[in-house]
Amino acid sequence: QVQLVESGGGSVQAGGSLRLSCAASGYTGGVNYMGWFRQVPGKEREGVAVIHTRAGVTYYADSVKGRFTISQDNAKNTLFLQMSSLKPEDTGMYYCAAAYRSVIIWTRPADFGYWGQGTQVTVSS
Repeated sequence: QVQLVESGGGSVQAGGSLRLSCAASGYTGGVNYMGWFRQVPGKEREGVAVIHTRAGVTYYADSVKGRFTISQDNAKNTLFLQMSSLKPEDTGMYYCAAAYRSVIIWTRPADFGYWGQGTQVTVSS
């Protein structure tokens, strides 16, 4: 199993930046994908960015391309999400997720078996 702990959320004005971190522990050697999802009340959890931990291939939602960057520090078992040019519509609870599966649909939360507790990001206009 994998345990995930997010940090780095907070409140920022539109146009600002934040960096989220996700510390992974446990059996991290079997993880093939890690990513970030976000959710606002009344809406489904949506994929923001995902990385294949071995190949380094990244996937981004269209709404964040060019503004967000997902990266990893394998030595420290930590996942990052650098968020720039933030918009009010980026507001939400951000969750870190991990998947052991070798093939996934990266936007599908059900394909990720492990989740963190979430960190809140609030962007004001």
